[in-house]
Amino acid sequence: MRTIGLIGGMSWESTAVYYRQINEEIRGHLGGLSSAKIALQSLDFSEVVALQKSDRWDDAAALLSDAASRLEAAGADCILICTNTMHLVADAVAAAVSIPLIDIRHETGRTLSAAGKKRPLLLATRYTMEHGFYADYLHNNFQIDLAVPNEIDRAKIHSVIFDELCCGLVKDESRHALEKIVARGKEAGADCVILGCTEICLSLTEDNLALPVYDSTTIHSQAAVAYALGNNVKNRKNAI
Repeated sequence: MRTIGLIGGMSWESTAVYYRQINEEIRGHLGGLSSAKIALQSLDFSEVVALQKSDRWDDAAALLSDAASRLEAAGADCILICTNTMHLVADAVAAAVSIPLIDIRHETGRTLSAAGKKRPLLLATRYTMEHGFYADYLHNNFQIDLAVPNEIDRAKIHSVIFDELCCGLVKDESRHALEKIVARGKEAGADCVILGCTEICLSLTEDNLALPVYDSTTIHSQAAVAYALGNNVKNRKNAI
C-alpha cells in the first residue's frame, strides 16, 4: 500500500472527514483491521486565511509547497491538498515535489464527465467560485461549463463556510438556505451540483437537494485510495 500525503488543516473540520473517508474506503477494500498509510501536514488555517484575504497567493503557494516537500521527505507517495480553494496554487505545489499531486478538480471533472454532466452548479468559497481556476480547469480539460450562484448567494455560501462550517457549526437555517440556492440553480439550467468546498458535506447531502450531488471531498478521498492501492491513475496530475 502506498502512503497518502495530506496537506490539511484548511480547515481541520474537513481534514477529519478526509481521514475518516480514506480509512473507511481502505477497510471496505481490504477488510479486517486494515487502515490507510497516511502522512499529514496540518497547517494553521488562520495563517492561510490571512494570505487569502490579502491576496498573497504566491506566499500561500510557498507555504503549501513547503508542506508538500515535508510530506515527500516523510515518505508520502502522493500529495492531496485537502481543500478546493487552495488548488488555486496547485501547479506551484505540484512543481515542488517529485511525487504525484492528485488534483481535486481533475478527479471531480473525471467523475462528472463519466456521468455525462455538462452544467454543474458550484457551491464553494468566493475564491473558488470567482477566481476562475476551477471553472477554467473543468472547461479546458473536460468541456464542462460551471454555473455559479448570483452575487448575493455567493456571499451567503462563503459566510456559511467560513463563519460556521469551518468552526464546527452546522445550522439548520443555513442548510435550508443552501438548499434554496441549489433549487435556484436547477431552475437556471444546472444539471447537478458540486459540493466544491470540502466542508459543505458537513451540511448538505443529496437527500434534500433538487439536483444530483457530487461531493468533491468524497471523490478526492476515493481517488487517493485508488492510488494507494495501485489502481489505474492515468491522466492524474503528475501521475507516475
